[in-house]
Amino acid sequence: MEPDNPLLDDFVLELTGRARPRVCFLPTATSNVATYLSTFYPAFARRAEADHLDLFARDGRDVRAFLLAQDVVYVGGGNTANMLAIWRLHGLDAILRECWRGGVVLAGLSAGAICWFGHGVTDSFGPDLAPFDGGLGLLAGSFCPHYDGEAIRRPRFHELIRNGLPAGWAADDGAALHFSGTDLAEAVSSRPTARAYRVELRDGDVAETPLPTRYLGG
Repeated sequence: MEPDNPLLDDFVLELTGRARPRVCFLPTATSNVATYLSTFYPAFARRAEADHLDLFARDGRDVRAFLLAQDVVYVGGGNTANMLAIWRLHGLDAILRECWRGGVVLAGLSAGAICWFGHGVTDSFGPDLAPFDGGLGLLAGSFCPHYDGEAIRRPRFHELIRNGLPAGWAADDGAALHFSGTDLAEAVSSRPTARAYRVELRDGDVAETPLPTRYLGG
């Protein structure tokens, strides 16, 4: 989202502990793969062994072996529901779970962040935002991206939690949640004012708790 601000990308690469990590980009959530790749490679190719996996143009490689050999799997944004349906058709849901258990850093933005949770808020079915319960479930609860970037996101997330969506997490554009296993390690940001939040139902009403968020440029 921020081609001139690599702070979050740098943070993801640093989590690997490698000088030049292997990074695979999954553009499955978008129908415009070429445009996405034109931003991914300039962002990562200078600092990592960058590659991508396009499930619409299979090249015969062993997908499981390829993904397990990566240090980072980075998932792009787009249509969350479509992406997960395609992953399941190709067996990527099981492979990504295996990557997670094997210590591969799993990261992404928008749809690429929602997918790791069991539930979320999505525009996959239209602009009004709908609850989504088809995530991989590596992380419990729900997730809402673009918390400050789209005016409808915060009130809609609150409404859905009030109506039964599991409690979860939210992140402003430029903020990220770092989980180690299933435990939240910290919230970080590429912008001084970006924040992450815990959002849950308490005594019948929605409570939003800002998380301590470390600005990566500080």
